[in-house]
Amino acid sequence: MTSTAPALIDPVILWTAIIGLAVGSFALRFAFIGIVGGRAMPDWLMRHLRYTAVAIIPALVAPLVAWPAPTGGTPSPPHVAVAALTLAVGYLTKNVLLAMGTGAGSFVLLLYVSG
Repeated sequence: MTSTAPALIDPVILWTAIIGLAVGSFALRFAFIGIVGGRAMPDWLMRHLRYTAVAIIPALVAPLVAWPAPTGGTPSPPHVAVAALTLAVGYLTKNVLLAMGTGAGSFVLLLYVSG
């Protein structure tokens, strides 16, 4: 049986991508901190920006619930149940850390009990 080594990425392409992403990341941050940093922003913009951080965690977690990797991408009852419990705890207590801790703890407990 023969195995082939993974193809290496051309160093020029790799460093071009790294430098391009670094410049783009710096430019995005500089647009808010360097250019707009000393000015007052309109109330409507501040209202919308307030919800940006709240949307990050669900955007990261939702694909893991809908298409969990351990099941090959098919939704599983434990993932959905833990997501529903986490959502309920977060909604009822308005405490993000308690909701995240409850979700993590219940998922570990559920996996321990089931298998």
